[in-house]
Amino acid sequence: MRIARFSIDGNVAFGAVEGDGPDGLVLDIIKGIPYAEFELSGTMVPLNKVRLLPPVLPNKVVAIGRNYAEHAAELGNEVPDVPVAFFKPTTSVIGSGDAIEYPSFSDDLHHEAELAVVIGRMCREVPRERVKDVIFGYTCANDVTARDAQKREKQWARAKGFDTSCPLGPWVETDLDPGDLAIQATVNGEQRQLGRTSEMIRSIEDLVVHITEAMTLLPGDVILTGTPAGVGPLHVGDEVAVTIEGIGTLTNKVIKRG
Repeated sequence: MRIARFSIDGNVAFGAVEGDGPDGLVLDIIKGIPYAEFELSGTMVPLNKVRLLPPVLPNKVVAIGRNYAEHAAELGNEVPDVPVAFFKPTTSVIGSGDAIEYPSFSDDLHHEAELAVVIGRMCREVPRERVKDVIFGYTCANDVTARDAQKREKQWARAKGFDTSCPLGPWVETDLDPGDLAIQATVNGEQRQLGRTSEMIRSIEDLVVHITEAMTLLPGDVILTGTPAGVGPLHVGDEVAVTIEGIGTLTNKVIKRG
């Protein structure tokens, strides 16, 4: 099931996305919130009549760096011995169609297409065999990065945590095997990244176990699983799209900040 979060006439709701093709998609409004048991209302709203919002409002976004060997190599980095985890704040999260604001402290903004894991229940110290039980679904993500600031500052808080640096969407797919999905990024229609989730160094199970050894994850929290090779620059006016097999396409335009 595809679960979207949207606004219409000033109201915010969740809905199940039904139908095929961009003009045939409709939302069946959900009664309640999707992390618990819910019912479909039967009230249908055309997707093209609503504004899509970020599909979740995470308490935290835990991102993983250098989880694809070719991406680590293209930036001159070794594959780390343990997963490299960092945070992106909630203020970095935007939805499909929202603008990425080019930060004033950077001259080298990059796209990073990623599979995002959405947590569905509060969990801590999750054993490997229970990982699937705590996952709500999957969505597309773009770990937008101020590459020059990342190199200059030697840590990643500003480089990867600035406002609008975490596009998510367009919706969450709850019925998906994430083991071997095509993942790509295009800029102005030109392909930049193309990889498969099977190329991850550490699996989703590995990442959930590793993260929950240290912290509690809450419903709606997001794990970014790393990016394949091919990251590259974004400029004001560019349109960047992240497409993941079985989910859909997340599209954002880059604008000048302020």
